Amino acid sequence: MSRRSGILEFAVLGLLREAPMHGYELRKRLNTSLGIFRAFSYGTLYPCLKTLVSNGWLIEEPGSAPEEALAASLAGRRAKIVYRLTPEGKEHFEELLSHTGPDAWEDEHFAARFAFFGQTEREVRMRVLEGRRSRLEERLEKMRASLARTRERLDDYTLELQRHGMESVEREVRWLNELIESERAGRDQRSGTDAPARHDNDSEETGGLPRHGGSTRPDPSDDTAK
Repeated sequence: MSRRSGILEFAVLGLLREAPMHGYELRKRLNTSLGIFRAFSYGTLYPCLKTLVSNGWLIEEPGSAPEEALAASLAGRRAKIVYRLTPEGKEHFEELLSHTGPDAWEDEHFAARFAFFGQTEREVRMRVLEGRRSRLEERLEKMRASLARTRERLDDYTLELQRHGMESVEREVRWLNELIESERAGRDQRSGTDAPARHDNDSEETGGLPRHGGSTRPDPSDDTAK
């Protein structure tokens, strides 16, 4: 499985955990909610769905009344099919959510993981955020070293482009620092109270997300931060 298809399968499972959908709804949600999928097509989505069905993680259900499905068939149109997550699919998605290895820190995968942080346990969120920050700090160090070596050979426009790329990475590191500190503050606040325990992967839990106004948060899928 390619990294790109793995990210798509993860995102599809995550969206279907929220509610069953047909292909058009899924594509729309992937385009609007997850910016990393802005340019993908049905030719990419439907093979992914078929794979998930064959693995037993999704089931297909009629999305229309029988007479509407018959009319669509007679007209040569594809009848709507609703995709629903199976218990095995939910279990598989939860296993993917718990993964915190290097793949979760990469640009596209991190954007997809972050989109489902509301369903992710707090400690896993922390590990992913800290891993992403370390990856970007390494990238920033390499960019600075490269710029120092080549500065004299670059024209003004190329130099400005490299500076812009560095500023984008620096901005995301600051954003991650803010998120990490907020997650820690939320954890410390919870551990210091006698409030009833809640599940960390409760979709209503905001974690420690900063709420103050005026904070500029970069889109994790922003190409300039790569």
